[in-house]
Amino acid sequence: MAGHSKWANIKRQKAVVDAKRGKTFTQLSRAIIVAARSGVPDPALNFQLRTAIDKAKAASIPNDNIERAIAKGAGTFGGENSSLEAIRYEGYGPCGVAILIEALTDNRNRTAADLRAAFSKNGGNLGETGCVSWMFDQKGVCVVQGVVDEEQLLEASLEGGAESYEMTEDETAEILTEIGNLEILNQTLKDKSFKVTDAELRWIPSNHVEVTDSDQARSLFKLIDTLESLDDVQNVTANFEMADELMALSIV
Repeated sequence: MAGHSKWANIKRQKAVVDAKRGKTFTQLSRAIIVAARSGVPDPALNFQLRTAIDKAKAASIPNDNIERAIAKGAGTFGGENSSLEAIRYEGYGPCGVAILIEALTDNRNRTAADLRAAFSKNGGNLGETGCVSWMFDQKGVCVVQGVVDEEQLLEASLEGGAESYEMTEDETAEILTEIGNLEILNQTLKDKSFKVTDAELRWIPSNHVEVTDSDQARSLFKLIDTLESLDDVQNVTANFEMADELMALSIV
């Protein structure tokens, strides 16, 4: 899990820059719309919506935009965005790295064409449904910062129904649980005074492809960056492992 965790950390840092370009605003607004539509449009009663709103606020999205997105999801803001649907795409990158793409789109043909072009221009290929998803398990993940006592974290995690945890950075941990238990784990950690900075569903690779060639590493990161820049794409997950030094040199 280390390689993916490292990449997840980098993506969180990139989000600050991406927000200035408006990309994150679009992604998070769409996530709020879908969350509000899939459950009650009240964050107090809808955990998915509550976490989407928390991420939007962390990215400095104005409250008016958040309220407008909730209204669109609830169907009280006219028909705009009413046709958004969540779709998962799968493919392979350089070195045979498996890639999962989660998208929210109102036009499947456009999204598929954009993804196919991104793969073909960057040394990969878009595959059929199911071609790589068997290599991933979806889990709930809580990111906790300011961890000074791992034993206390372990006790709280077990009480909250966690399956495992990993220290990904100094005083930062990622705790994994079954997707249906994420809300319970999140609340348990908060009740134990831990600082939960993110709670999300994430695809975790069950096996990894080690990338050691610098040119292929750069191609892989260029592909991932291109995929993430597409308006319809919400998340990109890959099953690569790579030395920190190579990763630092290769990121586009």
